[in-house]
Order: sequence, then structure tokens, then C-alpha cells
Amino acid sequence: MQAIIDACKAGRLNAVPAVVISNNGDSRALERARTEGIPGYYLSGTTHPDPDGLDQAILDALVRHKVDYVALAGYMKKLGPKTLAHFRGRILNIHPALLPKHGGKGMYGIHVHEAVIAAGEKESGVTVHLVNEEYDRGPILAQVRVPVLPGDTPETLAERVLIQEHILYPATLEKIATGEIVLSEEK
Repeated sequence: MQAIIDACKAGRLNAVPAVVISNNGDSRALERARTEGIPGYYLSGTTHPDPDGLDQAILDALVRHKVDYVALAGYMKKLGPKTLAHFRGRILNIHPALLPKHGGKGMYGIHVHEAVIAAGEKESGVTVHLVNEEYDRGPILAQVRVPVLPGDTPETLAERVLIQEHILYPATLEKIATGEIVLSEEK
């Protein structure tokens, strides 16, 4: 998220972050949003025990802040059907591997890098994709490859992948902003 904010502030991304929503009340994302003067909301199963109510609260916050595109950056929960429907084809996520490999439920953070190394992959990378109802199954918009080096641990691989995440996500968002990548409503 900070890489996206920094790209906006530096003029490398022609966008304005409108709102930050986190499912973790103590997240660094909310802290960073406050520091940057971006409205932030903690919305979760704790604040909204009914899944439909949570979905509606997320949708309401996004609509209230006139969001055009939703960029997930560390948001760890599946979005609800109302939010998915309203923003269909306009919700993006970043994944620390070359999808379709090493994606799906439970495949986040260090778990992804552990799986890549356990599978004996020679390369990993970063994928920016559209979000749909299934974890990590939406259309791929951009990827960058990162070699798996001899002696890599999940942690060393994660460090190199993260560097590329911070480059690829804002660059992909800028390509959307300039029309170089055209998003169409996914069916």
C-alpha cells in the first residue's frame, strides 16, 4: 500500500488514494493511512459479525469515497458478493508468485514462498490480477519473474519478491490509469 501511495505522491501514478479499509484494527495500513491523511476504516467480522452486513459496510465505504478501482494490498479476506458485483472488473490484487501456480486459499505471505521452494521451482515472481469470487483465479494483468536462487530460504525469496511487488503494482495501476491496460467487466 505504501508503494502505491508513494507512487501517487511522486507523480509516477496518476491516481488519488481515496480510502483504506483493513480487516485488522491494529494494521500498519490504517496507521499509514492516518499519517497520509487518507480516510481509514477497520471493518471485519468483529465489527460486523453478519457477513452480509460486513459486505455492505465495505461497499458503502468504497462508494462513499467515490472509489473507481479497488487495489487490494495485504487485505486477507475474501470480499463479499455485493462488493464484488459493484466493482466487477475493477478490483485488483497482487500475489507473491506466478499465478496460477501457488495461489488459492491459505496461499499468502511466507506460505507461498515455502510452497515455491518445496516444489523445486526455478523461478517465482509477482502477479497482479483481477479479483473474482475465487481466490487468485481472476484474469492476470501483469507478471514479473524472480529467480529462485540456490540456497534460497522462504525469507530470502520473499525479500526479492517484495522488491518487485513494490515496482509492479504501481506500474500496473499507472498502465490502467493511462489506458495502456484496459479493464473490461469480467463475466
